[in-house]
Amino acid sequence: MPQNLDKKDKPQKDKPDKDIPVKGKKDKYHRILNAAIKVFAEEGFFHSTISQIAKEAGVADGTIYLYFKSKDDILLQFFNFKSARVLDRFRKDVNEANDAGSRLENLIHSHLREFQKDPNMAVVFQAEARKGRYLENRVNNLTKTYLGIVGEIIEQGQVEGVFRKDLYFSLVKRFVLGSVDEVINAWVNAGGKYELSSMADPLVDLLLRGIGSRSAMAGQ
Repeated sequence: MPQNLDKKDKPQKDKPDKDIPVKGKKDKYHRILNAAIKVFAEEGFFHSTISQIAKEAGVADGTIYLYFKSKDDILLQFFNFKSARVLDRFRKDVNEANDAGSRLENLIHSHLREFQKDPNMAVVFQAEARKGRYLENRVNNLTKTYLGIVGEIIEQGQVEGVFRKDLYFSLVKRFVLGSVDEVINAWVNAGGKYELSSMADPLVDLLLRGIGSRSAMAGQ
């Protein structure tokens, strides 16, 4: 897992992320949250300070503690907020397709697109999500939900006859998640110097050829 990236190597956004609102009643809360994730991505969570976050957010140091208990709390609240939004997007995109192959394709495209859209999230998630014990429950729940979506797609594909019926179910689910995760990890390590979403089609093709039934592959 990547630990830190130099500022010049940090993945660049194509357009502003709109998932975390910065206007309205909770303007300052979300401004601090956005600022913190930017600082965590650039400096690394361990080396980041409340003062750096406050400066990035344009608030006093003490103001941070009116909204968050600590750095750990900021990171936890970010994951709670962001993971709910991302999972909703995954589910929505998957449900726009009918057959299993297209649903898997939509999931992979959505996953890579969401991380490309928010490079700070990608950097922090890859570097910190599996290290902090305070995030363990949230990450486990996130993983369980994602594997559940994949599992539904695999079961549907087996019923449709497009996925092999001799698959080790739990292994295949983790194979899909692990493949996507490693593609994102490689992109983060490369400083986001290419389009992450450009990896979606090759990855989908690789996955489908690995789990697809012989008859389905012969028909391609």
